[in-house]
Amino acid sequence: MTGPEVQVIAERPTPGTPRPYDFPAVERFTLQNGVRVVVADLPGRPLVSASLVLRNGAADEPPAHAGATVLAARAMTEGTARYDAIALVEATERLGASLHADAGWDASSVSIDVPAPRLEAALELLAEVALHPTFPEAEVERLRDERLNDLLQARADPRRRADEAFAATIYEAAAPYHRPAGGTKETVADLTPARLRSAYERGIDPSRAAFLVGGDLRGIDVRGILERLLGNWGPAVGAATSGRIVDAGAVHERFVHIVHRPGAVQTEIRIGHVGVPRRIDDFHALSVMGAILGGLFNSRLNMKLREEKGYTYGAGAGFDLRRGAGPFSARAAVNTEVTVPAVADFVAELDRIRDTEVTQAELEAARDFLVGVFPLRFETPGPIVGALSGLFVHDLPDDELVRYRSSIEAVDVAAVRAAAERRINPGAMAIVLVGDADAFSKDIEAAGLGPVSVERDEGPVEEGRAQPAAAAVRPLDAGEEGPTEGAEEPASDPIDEGAAGTTPGETADAP
Repeated sequence: MTGPEVQVIAERPTPGTPRPYDFPAVERFTLQNGVRVVVADLPGRPLVSASLVLRNGAADEPPAHAGATVLAARAMTEGTARYDAIALVEATERLGASLHADAGWDASSVSIDVPAPRLEAALELLAEVALHPTFPEAEVERLRDERLNDLLQARADPRRRADEAFAATIYEAAAPYHRPAGGTKETVADLTPARLRSAYERGIDPSRAAFLVGGDLRGIDVRGILERLLGNWGPAVGAATSGRIVDAGAVHERFVHIVHRPGAVQTEIRIGHVGVPRRIDDFHALSVMGAILGGLFNSRLNMKLREEKGYTYGAGAGFDLRRGAGPFSARAAVNTEVTVPAVADFVAELDRIRDTEVTQAELEAARDFLVGVFPLRFETPGPIVGALSGLFVHDLPDDELVRYRSSIEAVDVAAVRAAAERRINPGAMAIVLVGDADAFSKDIEAAGLGPVSVERDEGPVEEGRAQPAAAAVRPLDAGEEGPTEGAEEPASDPIDEGAAGTTPGETADAP
């Protein structure tokens, strides 16, 4: 053999000690009308992110108007008192800015990213969109038709169908989480500009709003600009306070619900029950436990179902933390012939995380990951603003982000076991399977996992090789945009997914 000598590394590299990191310092003040303001001055970050966040989401809307809040947010940039949709786009582009409005389960927001020298002009556009939308009838009709078409596509997509069926199975019908945040075919069809305006006005109250801005703000009078643009804003006539969110679960025993899709070559698996809201006392222990169970590549579920058994490209589990109790789900997509053994392995791992203590190696790997990636998410102002938005949405302490790493490091084996015992209940969970029931229903009954029901699905079917269940399966704080990245449910429905930092605090990633 010729050529350079090949060197073999005798020992694998190991992770080093996490470097010190301090979440950026912020200034807080309140405008004269009650809007809370949080300012993060970040020298050297010339692209400024700003967001007006309203604690008004899809969970706050009447059931008959389901989807109105999400659609109203999308329609806000389609026309205002001063601009039609095209003129607003042109005004935004002249500033080199990006303007967007979004809504999810917990909040609505209008956000903008812009170079620092043009911040004041950009905030004028943000205020125009936030306070003076017109909801043009033609644009609302177009957005409504797009949503109806998307709902048809969701029925054909097995992954989205499984997410929809799982939510409908684990929640009582009275709970808003029983349905998609973007509404159903029946409710969306009845949405009008008047209903969208009603949904918008429900949240237009400065006492339920926060303005967050981050970037290089040297020489910019943020307080003065905001007092001029927002200081005289008062609550809309239809403004209402957020009531208690109904999050009652419908799962009282373990059972299997199959959505039958004849000829399906794969089965989408969802196993779980109603979880917990974001405001809980064991959040950090839950984060570490979730990472060990199903949040990391070397999590117990992925190592068992992917690496050891070869059943799937990816398996995981996670809690979707909202203002109300969001879902806990374990998830994977497997080929049809291994459906039953895969479900059995899921159930065994859910039992094991409760019944046996995790190893010190598992604990350290999960803690090191969560602590190590935390600073990487805050390299730009957008994720910082998104994380601060989550504190407002969930009414969390000001120092929540500052003490995150130390709190994760303090989690021990006993705390992980306690979180699993407290938050996961394998004896009362729904096993929802979307696939060919004719191929595995007899075996699933013989497995003794609980009563089995079969729902015959109608309509078009998209099938292919088994794919990873969903990108939402990850540790509680593994969002790309930081621990308060916006996304409201584990479903992959694009209508139901908030933009990170713009529909804040609606995901399992919120600290």
